[in-house]
Amino acid sequence: MPDDVAAARAAAEEESAFSHPPVAPDTSAAYGDHPDQVIDFYAPRAERGPGGPAPLVVVLHGGAWRAPYDRRHVSPFAAFLAGRGFGVALVEYRRGTEGDATLAGRWPDTFDDVAAALDALPALARQALPQTDPRRTVVTGHSAGGHLALWAAARHVLPAGAPWRLDGPPQLRGVVALAPIADFTVAEKLDVCGNAALQLLGGNELFAERQPYADPALLLPTGIATTLVQGRADLDVPQAVAEAYADAAAKAGEVVGLTLLEDVGHFPLIDPVADACAVVAEEIAQLAW
Repeated sequence: MPDDVAAARAAAEEESAFSHPPVAPDTSAAYGDHPDQVIDFYAPRAERGPGGPAPLVVVLHGGAWRAPYDRRHVSPFAAFLAGRGFGVALVEYRRGTEGDATLAGRWPDTFDDVAAALDALPALARQALPQTDPRRTVVTGHSAGGHLALWAAARHVLPAGAPWRLDGPPQLRGVVALAPIADFTVAEKLDVCGNAALQLLGGNELFAERQPYADPALLLPTGIATTLVQGRADLDVPQAVAEAYADAAAKAGEVVGLTLLEDVGHFPLIDPVADACAVVAEEIAQLAW
């Protein structure tokens, strides 16, 4: 496909994904004192599966860990999942760099927040969504949020002394990472999202030092069921990034699912009107029930 045609299609996909108005949650709860330390909860709107309490899906939004992109752009996706019978917890976290919100992420704040949110989630979900079963939790995330989803499932294999390390595997049914920035070495080589991963870790001087604490491709095997969903036509986070993570997992002795979607770019995975979004819901269901 010619570059200009591919770019036009990608732009149309992005416009569609961002065309939906934000969907207000049923309730919200804070997991810390900062305004960004909040989780929005969406109650399941349908019954599905073998009955009993609904699974809980944790959604971590993307946006290259940059401040202008908050959780509102994936609230229609969260509502879509609720309509498929899931309870949904949409997590906000601190983004941007202190003094320059256009840069990606905050170290260590972004990681502090995701760890704190996941740790607080079971108790908060029991109050906010009593009709769900936190023991059947699947974490999903898109793009930079896909990175955070993979990272959240790998906290027990973080280097010793890491402040976010868990003593054992997190209580998750699995991870469904959507076009994730899953391998920082490959992402840096491809200049993914304006080299957002390099910015997240503090630039060239700190990248190598911090990478073992942040790069999912170095935090394997996790022992957590993991599926990556990736559009073959993704211009923002190319297929090679997901493939590199899957290869790293295989070398570590772990099988990671990789669902590649033809003629799909970056944003249909979270666009409720796109067929790719229905595929994502099915992948989550495979792990949740």
